[in-house]
Amino acid sequence: MLIPQIKVMQQQVPQLENSYNKVIVTIKSCKTKSQLEGASRMVENFKTLYKKVGYPKTISYSLNNTLKQQYIITRCQL
Repeated sequence: MLIPQIKVMQQQVPQLENSYNKVIVTIKSCKTKSQLEGASRMVENFKTLYKKVGYPKTISYSLNNTLKQQYIITRCQL
């Protein structure tokens, strides 16, 4: 019975990684406050979605930290 669960978990890892990378790229491409607000909602959606399947807390920290850094960069450029 565990073998099907292992296959499902193995399939989720690439999806998680792809989703994480897309969110990071989106955050880093933000140039305005409104774009950062959209990226912030994207981060919250990511957390909500992957909380149901379980994900490492370091991913959440990394997303928050990247968002914070981009906010600082964007504010300094304005």
